[in-house]
Amino acid sequence: MLFFEALISSTFAMSNFNKYYIMKKLTKKNLIILLMLVSFLSYANDESVSFKEKEKVTHLSFKNVKLGSMLTIKDDKGLVLYKESIVKSGQYSKGFDLTALPNGDYYFELDTDFEIVVIPFDVVSNQVNFRKDEKSTIFKPFVRVKDARVYVSRVSYNESPLEYKIYYSENNDLVLSEKFENEKMINKIYDFSESKEGEYLFVFKFEGRRYSKKIKI
Repeated sequence: MLFFEALISSTFAMSNFNKYYIMKKLTKKNLIILLMLVSFLSYANDESVSFKEKEKVTHLSFKNVKLGSMLTIKDDKGLVLYKESIVKSGQYSKGFDLTALPNGDYYFELDTDFEIVVIPFDVVSNQVNFRKDEKSTIFKPFVRVKDARVYVSRVSYNESPLEYKIYYSENNDLVLSEKFENEKMINKIYDFSESKEGEYLFVFKFEGRRYSKKIKI
């Protein structure tokens, strides 16, 4: 529990953008976030991937994918070479001929609601080598709304920096900007009970990626 020593509750007054911060101790209600994160981690650990190579075709298989997830192939500069939206939940398997790619480093990414699975591979002289030991999972920030309170959580085993900004969507006004470094667990609570009703946009930046989430108060 050492990452949950304190939570910050913030109240936004939209008319003048005043922000009030109140330190709160961990309570039983706040533990809901921790329990939900544990379930997400369990889901992530259950996610498995396998490779089978036959002649020039590499078969990529996932044990359990979700409808709406996005599978991409990128080069080492982040250029998207292939993109596919997952159209059915459950097992996924597909063959790819990667031998024609120029020599270099590449990776598959499976982008889901809660995480991004990164699978690196390289191509040398038409030979494909998957670096299975370097497979990694990046957990996305999680946003949840309940009773005019907004819960923001993120897990990062390598303690990567996280930045995010909150905007009021109607006029794109900046409400709040947050920045965190060297934290494995981030857990914040924002109280919107006295805020202007409408849509708010959370824009996150983490590990060279950008992710946005809209909520309605």
